[in-house]
Amino acid sequence: MDNNLLLIRKFITTRDKYSEDMDFSLLQPNKEFMLEDYFTPIINEFAALGREVVINKKEKKNQSNIESEFLKDDTAIYNLQFRTERSVKIKIELDINPPLGFSTESKLLILPYSFMTRCYTMPSLYAGKMHALLYRKWNKRVKGRDWYDFEWYIKNNIGLDFSHFCERTRQFESQNIEQMSHESFKNQLKEKIVNTNMDMVKADVKPFLKDPEQLNIWSTDYFLQLVDMIIFN
Repeated sequence: MDNNLLLIRKFITTRDKYSEDMDFSLLQPNKEFMLEDYFTPIINEFAALGREVVINKKEKKNQSNIESEFLKDDTAIYNLQFRTERSVKIKIELDINPPLGFSTESKLLILPYSFMTRCYTMPSLYAGKMHALLYRKWNKRVKGRDWYDFEWYIKNNIGLDFSHFCERTRQFESQNIEQMSHESFKNQLKEKIVNTNMDMVKADVKPFLKDPEQLNIWSTDYFLQLVDMIIFN
């Protein structure tokens, strides 16, 4: 794909958590961008591997309440489906009006053949994840996968791109972020942790893990201590 499109590096980072979707972003806002322009080469690539693939765009009127509460109006959603031994369905999300201020890098992938792809740096991706953890509105549900990713960034000593986090907060939440500091961010995160049901967090992420026993240590106190380990870029 061309240089307008940025992969949000889910399958580039090796982790032991299954992911059911792929996220993309434009490098600059462009509300006229159409991912449909790329459907033919995608279909041809699958055909070369002997796979028939079906791609369709999901209409916003068919969004669930969960999707509509967190996805921006200018996020396009596509479903890609093909068969191996079983039917595989992948949700593709594309942000055509991305919050700016992020950093990118080129990464080499070697399967099914060697190619370079452009993606968010880890600190900028971390910023997006922390915004999701703090502000995702799923009614009474929680997304435990956000919490798993937060833990993963801490364990791997990834610095948080705080300026990009603030830009995401400004665009999504329409907040005045001039007064937001590292300390106020951490306090807000701790308040979120204290008010979150950890049993629900663990129940959501458990089906996606190879080793659910790693959740045994998860508790309110555990995540409060992780907050104090955040490194800011």
